[in-house]
Amino acid sequence: MTTMPLRNSVYEIIKNAGSMTDSELSKALIKSGISIPEDEFNKTLLNLEIYGLIKVTWLTKDERRIEVATREAEEDEVEKQARESLEREYEAGFPGVDQEES
Repeated sequence: MTTMPLRNSVYEIIKNAGSMTDSELSKALIKSGISIPEDEFNKTLLNLEIYGLIKVTWLTKDERRIEVATREAEEDEVEKQARESLEREYEAGFPGVDQEES
């Protein structure tokens, strides 16, 4: 059995929900059998946000809203190449899935 990397699992849960709070995400992870320490949880969210896959905003002092990042309608060529590179890197995290050359 092949296990999916943590960031991929977290992203899939967020993507399926569209948006959720950090506590809802934590509960969804636990429900799916994934229990991680808070520092690893925060690191994973930061990683996904840096990759441009999610957007995290503070709702209150202790609660964050997490949503799938929307893409800009227009982007320059450098941004497009950087995004494509990050997407290939993200997809490489799924073992056993064939990647198509673009």
